[in-house]
Amino acid sequence: MPEERHAYVLSTMRDAYRAASADTARKKLRGLVSWLESNGHEDAAASLREGLEETLTVVKLDLPITLRRSLATTNNIENLVGSIRRVSRNVKRWRGADMIRRWASVGLFQAEKRFRRIKGYREMPKLVSALRTAAAKVEVA
Repeated sequence: MPEERHAYVLSTMRDAYRAASADTARKKLRGLVSWLESNGHEDAAASLREGLEETLTVVKLDLPITLRRSLATTNNIENLVGSIRRVSRNVKRWRGADMIRRWASVGLFQAEKRFRRIKGYREMPKLVSALRTAAAKVEVA
């Protein structure tokens, strides 16, 4: 996609993910898919369409905005993987699955010290409640 269109796409996506409801976000993203298709960006449209519902998972849970922002990015996962890499970077010869599990565990314990840095962590009980509600809906269906 040409660079002059990046700003429009990014702002539209940002607006969608900041929407108050999943329905509003879905409508905005579907509008963006249509715009992409009509402007010759079928690949980008297909990519957005493919993962559209999954990207709305955090929006659907109706979480407080601070927690929602933290969970809507891959930063937490990337930080965890970075911790494991840092801890295990000097290992030159991996000797089986047990060794891999031990080093991964050490990395997890090191990363655990920084888990409190998740913005909105005090609102985690609301996340647990929202997940239980969502799970109950799935069980009923």
